[in-house]
Amino acid sequence: MSTSAHKLRLGPLPKTESVKLTFACTAVLKAELERYAAMHAQTYGETVDAVTLIPHMLEAFMARDRGFRRAGLSRAVSQK
Repeated sequence: MSTSAHKLRLGPLPKTESVKLTFACTAVLKAELERYAAMHAQTYGETVDAVTLIPHMLEAFMARDRGFRRAGLSRAVSQK
């Protein structure tokens, strides 16, 4: 693991079961994802591509979205 001064929100990747999903993005976003993947590889010493990072980034984003969590909590309570 590198002792880089940069801290990334996305830490080392866990091993998980996956389901294939395809999506389209802008060329600018693709370039940014590839740049993030390069920084991630440099920080954690493990080569990883942007496609591998995307699900983890989305999961982290959704976990931090208070509105989404509140809606999920209220939906879970109302289904009981």
